[in-house]
Amino acid sequence: MKFKTLVSAMAVAGLLLASLISLPVLAQKEVKEATAHTKQMNDALYGQLPFFDKTDFRNAHKGFIAPLPPAVIKGEKGAVIWNPQKYAFIKEGQKAPDTVNPSLWRQAQLNNIGGLFEVTEGVYQIRNLDLSNMTIIEGKEGITVIDPLVSAETAKAGMDLYVKHRGKRPVVAVIYTHSHVDHYGGVRGVIDEAGVMSGKVKVYAPAGFMEEAVSENIMAGNAMSRRASYIHGNLLKPGVKGQVGAGLGTTTSAGTVTLIAPTHSITEEEQKEVIDGLTYDFMLTPESEAPSEMLWYVEEKKLIEAAENVTHTLHNTYSLRGAKIHDPLAWSKYINNAIDRWGDKAEIIIAQHHWPTWGNKKVVKLMKSQRDIYRYINDQTLRLANKGLTRDEIAANFALPYGLAKSWAGRGYYGSVSNNVKATYVYYLGWFDGNPATLDELPPVEAAKKYVDYMGGARAILEKARVDYARGDYRWVAQVVSKVVFADPNNKAARELEADAFEQLGYHAESGPWRNAYLTGAQELRNGVKIKPTPKTASPDAVRAMSTEMIFDYFGVHLNGVRAANARSVFNVDLGREGGRYKLELENGVLNHSANIQAEDPDATITLSRETLNKIILKETTLKKAQQAGEVTIVGNAAKVDEMLRCMESFSFWFPVVTP
Repeated sequence: MKFKTLVSAMAVAGLLLASLISLPVLAQKEVKEATAHTKQMNDALYGQLPFFDKTDFRNAHKGFIAPLPPAVIKGEKGAVIWNPQKYAFIKEGQKAPDTVNPSLWRQAQLNNIGGLFEVTEGVYQIRNLDLSNMTIIEGKEGITVIDPLVSAETAKAGMDLYVKHRGKRPVVAVIYTHSHVDHYGGVRGVIDEAGVMSGKVKVYAPAGFMEEAVSENIMAGNAMSRRASYIHGNLLKPGVKGQVGAGLGTTTSAGTVTLIAPTHSITEEEQKEVIDGLTYDFMLTPESEAPSEMLWYVEEKKLIEAAENVTHTLHNTYSLRGAKIHDPLAWSKYINNAIDRWGDKAEIIIAQHHWPTWGNKKVVKLMKSQRDIYRYINDQTLRLANKGLTRDEIAANFALPYGLAKSWAGRGYYGSVSNNVKATYVYYLGWFDGNPATLDELPPVEAAKKYVDYMGGARAILEKARVDYARGDYRWVAQVVSKVVFADPNNKAARELEADAFEQLGYHAESGPWRNAYLTGAQELRNGVKIKPTPKTASPDAVRAMSTEMIFDYFGVHLNGVRAANARSVFNVDLGREGGRYKLELENGVLNHSANIQAEDPDATITLSRETLNKIILKETTLKKAQQAGEVTIVGNAAKVDEMLRCMESFSFWFPVVTP
């Protein structure tokens, strides 16, 4: 494998957008209608949830100033970045189609309410111009922009909309609430680096922001990105039988992801800053919804900015795309702390998704319900675990108290009770349930073949599964028929039946990610995995922000340990003043690196600038061209370098998920 291939692989490994990639939509084939059982389950929700309560709709419309521009936002080469009409089929006030859970449909209607809104005097939000909101606060000298969306193009469109109706004011500050890309990726659409370097624009972020923003999705980025294509429904066509949103918002933009480093970090648990004449009382909330996150209270506005810790959904403590599990107890305690600090004076709470809540009592009520739902899941999962119940047993029978279960803000549109219960169990106890029978199980394909054999063969299983499907037992059908598919992925009847079960589960799912995952799984069972251009998720800002240690760690992930088991070599790497000097050691199938150390007798010395390495990663040049230009030199045993590179491998993005 060439060095060029290795470093270029980093550009598609989910450096930033592992959870938010935009992919080509595949045509749906053989999509079915909702069955009578699915219709019955969905219709039953109208009698179980308070659909009569229109408070959220009133709040989502409150302060409306102007609609979003109707024009499609396109990139330089004509690619669609944002289509404001993409979800026009979702009509407010319309009864849910049979193929969509009514509660999720309600949330989709709310998320589809977009435009420029006044929250209170001097505070504005642009909503539904991306997955997240962009908030603008007018101050003494100009404006402060909070969380400039995913893409520079959508952020610029949002700023243009604000300027059109409020007039042009200089941006004097940007605040990132946390380290997820939908909260910083569009920053170059509202400011430029020159303004930051001159000191005219300040950029605030919570402690650890840069490291977490860049590192979170690197090591498992390819797997995360592929799984994200399932939970965000990027391969589905929007529609009543396809994607209806993601719970947190409609969908993500597909433009230019950028990043400008903070000039000011919030490092204290409680820290006050005066920004453009307004007093911001910051509170750090690490390892809650994101590894690096913060809330704050704007004293003059009596307003709490809740980032993504208090929203109008039960959030996830574990992302289905794959991620480190968040601490539900800490999350709950942060909200409790915010209530103690600001609950007696706050009149408004906003977040960077969804719509605001006004009035002190309603603000506190929302915060308490969000606090209690994460605490209840934490405490009761542990209570049941301490009684000997396993992860799946707890999740299968777990129910929230009436007050939490009937709160619209506590419904599982993005996270889910089942998901968060399982995550909590694993957070404290790990994957093993204590039963030795699960300690060393057979891998999926081998186990599936034995299951099929023991159960009388594929035909017998499918006959029984069709009976259960007719009864509406879709969960079990999906589970058992998956064994047949893994035993024989060419069994067309099994694939079709599992796809049908997935589809009905998707039609009833209240969680946007669950719906998207089920329907994407059904699509790939029917049509197979269609190889499309791999999404490019790296950006120059992201690559420049990576530490050299991150790059070498990622090289280690690409090393095929079996292939490299007998290889032994030592290299000195000199990346100049910006990149530093390193010693690389290849031994025992492992690539180690040490900073600020050089081997006395290396097999080879590789010299290039960090800037050149960045260019190779971004495919702006190749190793060969850089060598020819004198930008890279290799002195010593070049064969050893070739040996190491032959032990590297790249990752295919389009690996199968629902088949072996």
